[in-house]
This record gives sequence, C-alpha cells and structure tokens, in this order.
Amino acid sequence: MAENLTVSSEESDNNCIFCLIASDRDPEAEVLKKNEELVCFKDIFPAAPHHYLVVPTKHIHSCQSLHKGHIGLVERMAELGKQVLHDQGVTDMEDVRLGFHRPPYTSVDHLHLHVLAPGSQIFSFILYKFIPGSVRFITESHLRKELQNASQTQMCFFNCLSNPH
Repeated sequence: MAENLTVSSEESDNNCIFCLIASDRDPEAEVLKKNEELVCFKDIFPAAPHHYLVVPTKHIHSCQSLHKGHIGLVERMAELGKQVLHDQGVTDMEDVRLGFHRPPYTSVDHLHLHVLAPGSQIFSFILYKFIPGSVRFITESHLRKELQNASQTQMCFFNCLSNPH
C-alpha cells in the first residue's frame, strides 16, 4: 500500500499505486480510457458489476485537498467515468453512483472517483461504503456544491484537520 505522503498536485508520488497506474508503470492495471489529465481503470475489488476508478494524472491527496478551482476537474472526472460506462454498454445513467471516499475512509491517498453501475446492484456486503451522504462517501455532485460554497480558507482549515503534517 502507498505511504501516506502529502504531495502537491504538480508532482507524481513514486510510492502511490495510482500515480504508477497513471504513468503506465503498473502492467497489471486494466486501463480503460486515458487522456493527459485523467485515467480510468477497473477497480481491483469491484463493488458492482461495473466499478471503475477515475484518477488525475497529477497526485492530489483526496477530495479534502480540493478548492473551488478544482470544480472543473471534478466535472471532467465524472464525464470520463460516464464515457467509460457508455463504452462498456451501460445505458441506464439514472442507476449510476459517482462519488469519493473521504479520509480516513480512503484506501489509497490519491484522489479517485468511484464509478459504479448499476448503483442498485452494488454488492450488499460492501454497500455501506457507498451510501451517498454518509460520513465516508460524498457524491460527485455534492462535492461540486461543497466546493462552490466553500472558501479556500475553509478548505485549508479542513486540510489541516485531516492531514496535520
């Protein structure tokens, strides 16, 4: 597992598995779609028939590291996830769950969007991890609203609380 290092969004972390996947240095990852900014790949522990992760190629610690200027990034992550679902034959976009785990409920300290479909078929034994509005999972749309409403000062305060280093 990757070490819990805080790295700026302009760097790659050689200890981060998602940075390795984003830079094509993990031959076992099943990358489905990639551009200069984002990579989408299959989750190794799928929680639904379709479970993908969308990560930025630049290392960003978590959704709590984001500020208002990242709203476009979050939107592009969701769009890429939806494109991959479409490419994989998913047609019911009303039964899709897009969201982020909040620290300390993240397994990898690199911003990643969970893309799950059908949302109604998330496996029951792991459903608790993907409940919208819970302390551990925030939907993509709710995160965008939070970022829109939060000042950068508030986000820095939350960052300091979640990562005191």
